Amino acid sequence: MHKILKVVLLFVALSPAVSRSQIQVEQTNPPKCAEQIPSSQTNSTAAPSSEKGATAGSKVPACPDQKDSSQGKQTKRMLWVVPNFAAVNANTQLPPLSTREKFTLAAHDSILDYSSFTWAGILAAQSMALNSDPELGGGIAGYGRYYWRTFTDGVSGTFFTEAIVPTITHEDPRYYTMGQGGFFRRTGYAISRGFVTKTDSGGTSFNFSEVVGNGLEAGLSNLYYPPQERGLNQTAKNFGTQMESAVLNHIFQEFWPDIRKKLLREK
Repeated sequence: MHKILKVVLLFVALSPAVSRSQIQVEQTNPPKCAEQIPSSQTNSTAAPSSEKGATAGSKVPACPDQKDSSQGKQTKRMLWVVPNFAAVNANTQLPPLSTREKFTLAAHDSILDYSSFTWAGILAAQSMALNSDPELGGGIAGYGRYYWRTFTDGVSGTFFTEAIVPTITHEDPRYYTMGQGGFFRRTGYAISRGFVTKTDSGGTSFNFSEVVGNGLEAGLSNLYYPPQERGLNQTAKNFGTQMESAVLNHIFQEFWPDIRKKLLREK
């Protein structure tokens, strides 16, 4: 699963991955400076054009010792086809998401953006090429059966892990990028986010959203996969695959700004 991500991560491992992610979203702590004002952000309001009490025409003070704010930014999609709406830049503090905002985030990551449909198509083609579920057959009809099941997996898994379970457990489903340090340190951090997460109150806790959410998705898949792909053993296998995918996705999110800068040469 997600072998495409593994290939990309191999390239990252061979390149220096130490660039610092810059501030993309409005921070909650003052003071504000030029680099702290975002150009765009998911789930936040635009920064005001002037501070309270500032005179007309006054300039926002520049932040000292800051790198170019165009570097290290997360984007809404990784490689243009992988949804990335839940990623947050490093050094960023955000207010907790409301229940409505969690469901909106899940919707953007699963059904409201073209990348969800494109990514499901890529994964379905990969599964079909590997003959993962031979009962689904081949050809155009077989690909259709692979596609709608893969898409359903993605939608249900996203809503379980980013909306339903986080609402019940009061957890923050977003991925907060570390953005600095060595490759192994950042990789270890990304892996840990599959099991540790922020809470709505600002603390940390076991990541019930990811673990329980992926378990629920694995159980739900018993309803629409062929009988040969159901049962306790297959559900456990599906759960392991989902957790592996979640961890790989976090690693990819962590190094996506570096991939853009160092491999894709994007500004």
